[in-house]
Amino acid sequence: MTTLHMLSHSPFSDSRLSSCLRLLGPGDGLLLCGDAVYALQPGSAQCQALELMPESIGLFALDEDLSARAIAGPHRLQTVDYPGLVELSCRFDKVNSWL
Repeated sequence: MTTLHMLSHSPFSDSRLSSCLRLLGPGDGLLLCGDAVYALQPGSAQCQALELMPESIGLFALDEDLSARAIAGPHRLQTVDYPGLVELSCRFDKVNSWL
């Protein structure tokens, strides 16, 4: 059963990102939105961890949040808009929001 994990909190304020990364399985996806897109800052330990994820795990971010913070992200990153977020949520068996 595949899961889309959604993170919206800054990776510098708590350990949600690292906890989430430990639980990701093949076929899962990770969607970064809000302040969680700061994990994509080049050279950060969080970005390095994301780049080391297996290719079988999808890496997504909300385009609006990337633009607002002037972050581009690694090549494997797939950006989505809000309608794309709805479609993405339907592609996975479950959606887990890390509140």
